[in-house]
Amino acid sequence: MPAVPASSESVVLPEGVALHARPAATFVKTALRFRSRLTVGSDGKVADAKSILAVLALGAGGGTVLRLSAEGEDAPAALEALASCVSGLVE
Repeated sequence: MPAVPASSESVVLPEGVALHARPAATFVKTALRFRSRLTVGSDGKVADAKSILAVLALGAGGGTVLRLSAEGEDAPAALEALASCVSGLVE
């Protein structure tokens, strides 16, 4: 089975939206729809995008650049969904 290259994308958390309870839950629910290994990083920290506790622990606030990474067969679709999820987050 050939190795699937990891892909990544940067997306900015909308101003005024912190990655806490409700926005984080929306983000994690989106990540859980995919089989790929998904991570989200900010300020040198990296979290499993499918773990609500890990995502909350990032403590990302509005305007933070999030680095989304995906590795697996549905990685491109996962990145696209997560990026549009982040862009559409509201408090």
